[in-house]
Amino acid sequence: MAPLIGTRSRLIYIGVIRSTRTKEFAMLDVLVVGGGYVGLSAAVAIKQAAPHLAVEVVEAAPEDAWKKDPRASAIIAAATKMLDVFGLWDRIEPDAQPINRMIVTDSKTSDPVRPVFLTFDGAVEDGQPFAHMIPNVSMVAALRQACEERGITIRHGLRATGFRDTGPSAELTLSDGSVVSSRLVIACDGVRSKLRDLAGIKTVTWKYGQSGIVTTVEHERPHDGVAEEHFLPAGPFAILPLKGNRSSLVWTERTEDADRLVASDDLLFEAELERRFGHKLGTIRATPDRRAFPLGLTLARAFIAPRLALAGDAAHGIHPISGQGLNLGFKDVAALAETIVEADRLGLDIGSVNVLERYQIWRRFDTFRMGVTTDVLNRLFSNDVTPIRVLRDFGLGVVDRIPGLKNYFIREAAGTSGHAGPRLLGGQSI
Repeated sequence: MAPLIGTRSRLIYIGVIRSTRTKEFAMLDVLVVGGGYVGLSAAVAIKQAAPHLAVEVVEAAPEDAWKKDPRASAIIAAATKMLDVFGLWDRIEPDAQPINRMIVTDSKTSDPVRPVFLTFDGAVEDGQPFAHMIPNVSMVAALRQACEERGITIRHGLRATGFRDTGPSAELTLSDGSVVSSRLVIACDGVRSKLRDLAGIKTVTWKYGQSGIVTTVEHERPHDGVAEEHFLPAGPFAILPLKGNRSSLVWTERTEDADRLVASDDLLFEAELERRFGHKLGTIRATPDRRAFPLGLTLARAFIAPRLALAGDAAHGIHPISGQGLNLGFKDVAALAETIVEADRLGLDIGSVNVLERYQIWRRFDTFRMGVTTDVLNRLFSNDVTPIRVLRDFGLGVVDRIPGLKNYFIREAAGTSGHAGPRLLGGQSI
């Protein structure tokens, strides 16, 4: 075991390095597995609040793979507050498009007119938009720079192949044969998390038979920051504004139809796209990058194990109908970082189940609630049964006519509803 130094009733591990060949190892305080937004945010949040902790990130993708990501993500107001605490929002904001308004329609693809059943103004507090659309490369670039500034090492091209709880630490075997020992391992390695499986954590999973087509569209007229969600029989068709005359699409179709559309030539793809997008923004052109992602619901039965915490899609994968998947991950980061840092300040073992249980209690109910909500919404709106359409359209109309209810929903979506939550999401340092 590595030697220990006591500092203000805390124990700090002094690093020693081990590989399978030399039988030496790197002892860390926190090892984050997964270098996407959630993993990088977790590393930054912990290191910023507790600079003495040794934090590293391992990422399966090659070093420059993130630069090729054409997608964009909706980031809620509470998450922008957290990024501001990190000192990153000023770097990201120039590339961020505020969502000033959102409209919801319910119709068939062939309907010549799509009546608007529900509208939301985008402002929540002090004129702040409830969400921004941010290119993935802009957000990852800022988070990677924050890691570099805080001395957080990111090791690329490495996957977890083994996990073992040794008592005082966890030993993680990586795909290059090296072994890393850490007081706590955070799994941020996606909905098909290998680390979750290695730890023996089971999931509740089912497939929707749908895939989400993700692409970017250039259009002739400005969008004015308006986001639209059209509920069509095959699933929701979301138009999300980007900087300039561009929009990001999340287009839900039955899996076989989505695969056919993605594989089709540009002329056929744009013809099908135009049927759904309409002509309100003038001539449209889809960019060459388009991908289809199978949709389903995955909920981990536990968010923790000895020396391990799950965050982001490793803990939960939900339908994109509400646009909350990534933001659930940011909420995980805020809660987990606060749990770890406060336990460290009290001299507690940050990887013990007793400490991590607070994080699990904090996040599991909210995640379960959102998973059930998105599942019900998808089943309710992804069909063309006339009685159900009548009932759901009536419900949308009722919400649209009650300002207090609309305000509640928009504040819930923005993460600013006022209930007690992690300090980072309220714009406060840990």
